[in-house]
Amino acid sequence: MARIPLLEKDQADPIMQELYERTEKGGFPVLNLFKAVAHSPKMGRDFLRLGTAILTKGDLDPILRELAILRIGYVNKAHYEFTQHVRIGKQVGVTDEQIQAVKDWKNSTIFTDEEKAILDYTDDVNLNIRASDEKFARIKDLFGDRVAVELTLTIAYYGAVSRILESLGVELEPGVKRED
Repeated sequence: MARIPLLEKDQADPIMQELYERTEKGGFPVLNLFKAVAHSPKMGRDFLRLGTAILTKGDLDPILRELAILRIGYVNKAHYEFTQHVRIGKQVGVTDEQIQAVKDWKNSTIFTDEEKAILDYTDDVNLNIRASDEKFARIKDLFGDRVAVELTLTIAYYGAVSRILESLGVELEPGVKRED
């Protein structure tokens, strides 16, 4: 159960009401994450804008991005995050086999060298904060500076999302089946 009330549109500050309306007009549901961060409207709005930019404006391949996010959700035991990104991952081409294998990727044979590098770097940043020189150099060599920065931003952002969701006790929306 959420540790704070999840704010519906009529309870939210006008800043967040506008975000809710844009989300709904775009054909998307207002997620419980939005309703939780609505308690801090200015920070919440900008926090969610960064998430939208990560999902829509980067050069990082969407499949690689989603593999990294799924790995973060799984490692951090952030079931909400993992579940939401199973859906998003499938939309961009992540397979069911990859979704299951991301949990124990080191013992899987289905990932390409690039995907393994992404997952290895994700684990290093997520668990150790500072990636090793070797793992960073591998990402930079494979993808260049821009994608190295975007991947690092993605890992940091979704690490923060995990911490927010779990610390605030945000649960999945009604009718959404939890993925494990």
